[in-house]
Amino acid sequence: MTIIVSQEIETVCPLFVGACVEAEVENTPFSQGLWNEIDQLSQHYRETLTTETLKDMSGIAATRRVYRTCGKDPSRYRPASEALIRRVLQGKPLYQIDTLVDLINLASMAYGYSIGGFDASKFVGDTLTLGIGREGEPYEGIGRGFINIQGLPVYRDSLGGVGTPTSDNERTKIDLQTRHLLVLINGYDGNRDQVEANAHYILTLLSRYCQSNNGHYFVYR
Repeated sequence: MTIIVSQEIETVCPLFVGACVEAEVENTPFSQGLWNEIDQLSQHYRETLTTETLKDMSGIAATRRVYRTCGKDPSRYRPASEALIRRVLQGKPLYQIDTLVDLINLASMAYGYSIGGFDASKFVGDTLTLGIGREGEPYEGIGRGFINIQGLPVYRDSLGGVGTPTSDNERTKIDLQTRHLLVLINGYDGNRDQVEANAHYILTLLSRYCQSNNGHYFVYR
């Protein structure tokens, strides 16, 4: 897969750095070991963060800044990483979907980056371009119905939008039949070391819980 960062993203966030993780995987409905790790991190955040201080996490703060620059209210269209941690801090349980989705949610919470997880076999074409959502652009968020992505950073394949930091698209979502996984880490804070560490962490989790030993990643900007 080729990833292109458009000029409109470079204009609003010249420091942007992303990472693309690809792997052949086996998905399962549930992994107790993975949820033990999720519970441990959730408890750590409940002891160290509040719903206000979580906004100071580098990846979350930078994504919120980009939203504002693009004209989007980050408190109404929360970045996924913020929404996940906020839910934990409010004492609400995280949604349990399947092992791959739960794993990506853990990786997003751990580093504060909004991460897109996709079934790569559902993409149209071999190129993804990161741009900004347009007025009236059709987009069906997973479990959210059609949402207004005007002003949101959005990855598009040849057919249209597939992922934003708020919600990925129903069309390319992960399911239990997913075998070719593609994950996009969005570092709007420009911290290449942390983005790469997040990619390594995902590969470790995939090896541990999804029988994946041939995964790889590359950095783009």
